[in-house]
Amino acid sequence: MPAALLGCALLLAGCASPPTAAPGPTLANLPTAWAGAPSAPLAAAERQALLAWWQQFDDPQLSALVTQALAANTGVRSAQAALRQARALQDVAAAGLGPTLTASADAQRSRASNNSSNRFGASLDASWEADLFGGRRSALDASTATAEASEASLGATQVSLAAEVALAYINLRSGQARLAIAEANLASQQETLQITRWRLQAGLVDSLAAEQAQAAAEQTRASLPPLQTAVAQARHALAVLTGQPPAALDAALAATAPVPQPAATLALAGPADTLRQRPDVRAAERRLAAAWATLAQADAALRPSLRLSGSLGLSALTLGSLTSGSAVAGALLAGISLPVFDGGALRSQQRAQQAAVEQAQEAWRASVLTALQEVEDALVALRGDRARVQRLQAAAAAATNAATLANQRFRSGLVDFQTVLDTQRSQLGAQDSLASAGADVAAGHVRLYKSLGGGWAGSPTDMPAAANTPTP
Repeated sequence: MPAALLGCALLLAGCASPPTAAPGPTLANLPTAWAGAPSAPLAAAERQALLAWWQQFDDPQLSALVTQALAANTGVRSAQAALRQARALQDVAAAGLGPTLTASADAQRSRASNNSSNRFGASLDASWEADLFGGRRSALDASTATAEASEASLGATQVSLAAEVALAYINLRSGQARLAIAEANLASQQETLQITRWRLQAGLVDSLAAEQAQAAAEQTRASLPPLQTAVAQARHALAVLTGQPPAALDAALAATAPVPQPAATLALAGPADTLRQRPDVRAAERRLAAAWATLAQADAALRPSLRLSGSLGLSALTLGSLTSGSAVAGALLAGISLPVFDGGALRSQQRAQQAAVEQAQEAWRASVLTALQEVEDALVALRGDRARVQRLQAAAAAATNAATLANQRFRSGLVDFQTVLDTQRSQLGAQDSLASAGADVAAGHVRLYKSLGGGWAGSPTDMPAAANTPTP
């Protein structure tokens, strides 16, 4: 009978068709180049620069903060733990492909009336289920794809974290710059207020000019607390991002420093290469692969299964008798099972998994489209911010010159105070706008690096990017 069962199993295995490979995700009409900037394949040095893009800002403090955040941030550590869990579950699925062996030992003493007896035993039990239709192999494939998705999700967390640290650092330096501008303008306005009071005492101006000067100085002074608050909050954000209490970096970041600016040139890879570099796109693709493998596993559950088991043991009334040949006992069992009626549960499970595959497919397409949009948006914003900085530089220079001339002429009595007031307001607004625009340019570079997948070492070569783009 065991031989007949084994023969039937081998016949079924020979007739079984192997599970088909999951089709790769496709996306039609993938652009060959960016609309906002030219692109070309990246050289090795350019790829390395993209990997540690924060070093392009040439700010050691920024680089140190990003490095510390990548090592100590709670989100990164959580993602690392999730990856370890996924890899452990992958090992569990791999172990399911092989046989299991269990050892056991027992001792029994029984008593009936005046008679008592002992029994001792030891056994080895083995079992193995043949993977006739690839169900267990598909489970392993699903676990492997899930582990790879967790690894890519860790990369996505690292990419986002590096960008968050850089943006918080830029906000800090921008806030410090704007605070310094406001304080400098306040000092200038207080000087003008003092001159106005002197001229009032001399009868050269009326009290209206003095009140206007006082109001202008107080308005500028009122702008200082919000800027100081923003600077403190940026320090707190950086501390938490690096895994520290909010006030841990107050002393280290108290000194004012300029807003870091990267190099003017930036090499861009094409859309297809960028999609392969993006960890979130990679994670979505591996989740789709896991969904396909789970669908194959659900399909295999509808087919016959073969299980072989056996045991080899020793059983005797005394410990000494366990070594005798008569104590040896063995058994071999082979069984084939086939679902006959389950109320449609397995078919429903198959349909549910098919729907899960469709959801994963659309999630992958959404991640691709989002990635393309983020790059194009970052390019457009960066180009606009650069043009805005050029205009504001000219405006700030002209406003500063106008304010200087107005103050000189006011002291000489050639212009009224309203002219001074207008030029001071214009100077403060132009300088503040220029500082904000400069920070926007730096932040735009950060967002562009993030949208390109910068900060992630993985660059998978087995991920299809689109239907009209060859797989590298």
